[in-house]
Amino acid sequence: MDKKLRNNVAVVTGAARGIGLAIAERLASDGARLVLADLDETRLKQASVQLIREFDTEVATQAGDLSDQAVAEGTIKLATERFGRLDILVNNAGGGIIKPFAEHTPATLKTTIDRNLWTVLWCSWYAVPVMRKQGYGRIIHLGADSVRNGLWDHAAYNAAKGGVHGLTTGMAREFARDGITINTVAPCAVNTPQMVAITKSDPALAAKFVSVIPMGRPAEMEEVASMVSYLASAEASFVTGQVISVNGGSTML
Repeated sequence: MDKKLRNNVAVVTGAARGIGLAIAERLASDGARLVLADLDETRLKQASVQLIREFDTEVATQAGDLSDQAVAEGTIKLATERFGRLDILVNNAGGGIIKPFAEHTPATLKTTIDRNLWTVLWCSWYAVPVMRKQGYGRIIHLGADSVRNGLWDHAAYNAAKGGVHGLTTGMAREFARDGITINTVAPCAVNTPQMVAITKSDPALAAKFVSVIPMGRPAEMEEVASMVSYLASAEASFVTGQVISVNGGSTML
């Protein structure tokens, strides 16, 4: 198999499980060396061992809250200190508190913004100078198709992810001549462990989320990771400033 990311160094945030781990697995299979970041130190170590064993790649880990400026800074520094460069940043860390807007509390609103927007802002802010110096970089944010279709119970989450979508276009224009592309992958409902839990605990709600998808099913995590893999590669050199949906047709155009 062609290792299209051989010699590339990638930071993947929120990488201990779910979509983040699926992305890390795909990038590792493409030949990338990895820095994995997540809140869950135990799962992070387990993921590292798994990736090293399965893909014979180099993996470093950083545990902590990436909405904390110092943790984000340390994550990017780990890549450059351990591997000497940073080619790819995948801002996957997030996780919404999904509930009707009026039922949110100040704490849940702040948590939602911190998890889904501040993590992206800080990691990107520290990554850009490294990539500009290299004259090369790929930044891929994980957004949300719900920003486009107004999915039930997602208003606060969409406020954060909508910020990520807006950051994408602004960054892409600003750094277009620095060899850095910035794009967002925006999935619909994805068959993650969290989605499986919702399906078990509230099947009616899960059915509502899937009802807007013409294909009639959630995305698989590997389908999201495939798009990230493309955008992370040299093949995507003329793609920037885009919010690309992986959504089974739940929004079109």
